[in-house]
Amino acid sequence: RFFELGMDARMHARRTLELDLRKALVHGEFELHYQPLVDLERSEVTAFEALLRWNHPQRGRGSPADFIPLAEETGLIVAIGEWVLRQACADAATWPDHVKVAVNLSPVQFKTNALVRAVFSALTASGLAPGRLELEITETVLLQNSEATLVMLHQLRGLGARVSMDDFGTGYSSLSYLRSFPFDKIKIDQSFIRDMADNNQSLAIIQAVTTLGATLGMATTAEGVET
Repeated sequence: RFFELGMDARMHARRTLELDLRKALVHGEFELHYQPLVDLERSEVTAFEALLRWNHPQRGRGSPADFIPLAEETGLIVAIGEWVLRQACADAATWPDHVKVAVNLSPVQFKTNALVRAVFSALTASGLAPGRLELEITETVLLQNSEATLVMLHQLRGLGARVSMDDFGTGYSSLSYLRSFPFDKIKIDQSFIRDMADNNQSLAIIQAVTTLGATLGMATTAEGVET
């Protein structure tokens, strides 16, 4: 097939979404929602994870799954990511001193030289203590150029920020990454948490990961605990 009307419609929709994304950043249509992280030993909130939402003038509030892939493909995620860092640090600076803020970083942000500067700028502008900022990465980040990425991760750690591995257990070679960089935290993917009551394999994996984290001196977060 050389052409069909559906192809044209998809391309127009994609182009429209890209133009809307560019305008969204200028017009302040993005906002952050915060998901609490609870310490089960002390039964208290210790951090909030920043979740990006887009209030589109016509389509309303959309899921990140609808626009983040395009933002990464077009490189807009770099500017959006810088906004998220600035806003999250500014918000966290108004919280109690013991509460941290977690921000997800895209693999695309590691392809530029601006990431470390953006984190430093966000911390400086907000006055937030660096140790209260947690930067979350996935294993995809380490796949693209592990040596250069590890250098950047050490620079981020040098600023005083904490570094966490997100979606642990769903990637390619998690254990080798834990050995290559001293992560502060590992987050167990919610797919394991959802099945743990009915699936002995998921339960065994969770027990193994928490034991591993404790042995390596890394905190462990379980994603998707809703009951």
